[in-house]
Amino acid sequence: MSVRYLGRKVLGAIVTIFFIIVLNFLLFRMMPGSPERILLRNPYLTAEKIEAVREKWGLDAPLLPDQLVGYIESTITGDLGYSFKFRGQDVTEVIGSRFWPTIILIGAAEAIAIVVGLALGSYAGWRRGGKVDRAGSGVSLILYSMPYFVIGMPLIIIFAAGLGWFPTSGMFTIGATYASPIDQLLDFLHHLVLPLATVALGLIGGYSIIMRSSIIETRSEEYVTTARAKGLTDNRVLRAHAFPNALLPMVTIIAINLGYVVGGAITAEIVFNWPGLGTLTVDALAARDYPVLQGIFLLLAVSVVIANLAADIVYGYLDPRVRS
Repeated sequence: MSVRYLGRKVLGAIVTIFFIIVLNFLLFRMMPGSPERILLRNPYLTAEKIEAVREKWGLDAPLLPDQLVGYIESTITGDLGYSFKFRGQDVTEVIGSRFWPTIILIGAAEAIAIVVGLALGSYAGWRRGGKVDRAGSGVSLILYSMPYFVIGMPLIIIFAAGLGWFPTSGMFTIGATYASPIDQLLDFLHHLVLPLATVALGLIGGYSIIMRSSIIETRSEEYVTTARAKGLTDNRVLRAHAFPNALLPMVTIIAINLGYVVGGAITAEIVFNWPGLGTLTVDALAARDYPVLQGIFLLLAVSVVIANLAADIVYGYLDPRVRS
């Protein structure tokens, strides 16, 4: 891979992130409501006290350019400010406490969805028109069209409220005491099953559909015909020839989806009251907590940019045609 290609992609990502920071600042300043009144929760405060709070949080300075320049400088240095709702706690600490539950949920769901979705899609595309193709494609389309909360609600009704196999919400049992770390881990995994199944099912549908289309296109390539002419079995041709080449467009889809799925899983977290970035977003939105909302938006947006950059780099290694 040439330095020019890599430099162009990195520079594009940096410029995009800069505009995201500017948009991040302006977007939440357009929201209605007064954050200092939400913070103090007292409509009878004196004007002097409210002005003191505005000065403390830097809300008394002109929006443009003072607050904007200050926000850009602070963001570049890693200072995302202090939370209104959480009484002055650093935003990075607030987001950090909710970051890993989301990453665990999304990471595990992505791993399951990639394995199952690619396997199902490749087999359905290779056996186009068969029973597996018809059934798998139909189920995949249904799952792909359904939001996470629509998938999650039936799972709660059936497996939590109905059968009682799994808890309905949370990450741990409230008030529970554990005899060992193993017991705590088992309780965590018990709570993880339903939200994990919800996100994974939603991702499997999309991956399966795209992989099926890619395999169908690959079947008509000359190298597949040549491999069959050599007497190789269908399974060997699929594994050794069709699947690796059909995987090229999936690299881009998976990498980009890693960024978008974090935002999409917010609805699943709300349904299961999973203590991740989704529930934090709802709490911060209700409190007009600009710094926390800006931090979450920045994290999600930058994750999409970085995932896109990673996809471009990986694709550049796999396919020399895109390096020019």
